[in-house]
Amino acid sequence: MAAKSKLGQNFLRAPKAIERIIAALGPLGTRTVVEIGPGKGAITEGLAAQAKHLITIELDRELAWMLQERFSPEKGFHNVTVCRQDVLGFDFAAAAKVAEESLLVVGNLPYYITSPILLRLAASAAAIDRAVLMVQREVADRVTARPESRDYGLLSVTLQLYGSTEPLLTLPPEAFAPPPEVHSTVFRWIFAPRFSELGVEEAAFIAFLKQCFAQKRKTLSNNLRAAAQSADRIGDAFVTTGISPQIRAEALTVEELAAIWRALSR
Repeated sequence: MAAKSKLGQNFLRAPKAIERIIAALGPLGTRTVVEIGPGKGAITEGLAAQAKHLITIELDRELAWMLQERFSPEKGFHNVTVCRQDVLGFDFAAAAKVAEESLLVVGNLPYYITSPILLRLAASAAAIDRAVLMVQREVADRVTARPESRDYGLLSVTLQLYGSTEPLLTLPPEAFAPPPEVHSTVFRWIFAPRFSELGVEEAAFIAFLKQCFAQKRKTLSNNLRAAAQSADRIGDAFVTTGISPQIRAEALTVEELAAIWRALSR
């Protein structure tokens, strides 16, 4: 079955990488695993052999039919559910409720909707234990970046608010069929939302972060003024936190950004 470029299909064909991806999820014998974009089932087979229950989410009609046939009860797979749908509409909370525990998530994410999928997973954090995800290398660099690095920005801070991220391995184009034009990186995301710990309100703090990183070359104080924050309140917040008003958002840790938000919120 030929890959469909409009769906961002690049099928993994590296057995050692598949083994490492599955191992990075941890023990699967009692767990429900959700696989995003199983494609032709390269990772699916290993997951089905180990997981208590495997839910695959595949948008492509032909691939979904192929997976249903290949992993059917008649073929000995009583633990695999194939969902033909857009992952952005998948109800992770409902799946976790049925499983009676948080989910494990794995997937080779289509490049053209990587960020929306990551944000969808963040929004479903209460239902997810951990995720092992393959994305374009440049996206993984941003997701796992630390303050003062070139790649640190809004995506880094937003995702890390929902848990820790770490890169695991990078694969060259020839590990896929057809080969993409970029390298791909697998990263692990351990979900542990930090909003209570940081003393911030989720929606308001994320809106604040968008203001902070609105224009990367501007100082944080200038970005906040551009977002109609009061100059006096901004000045007081920097005095309260002891943070320089000339600093840029990408130089600050999540903790420091939360401190400024709390000061402004007073």
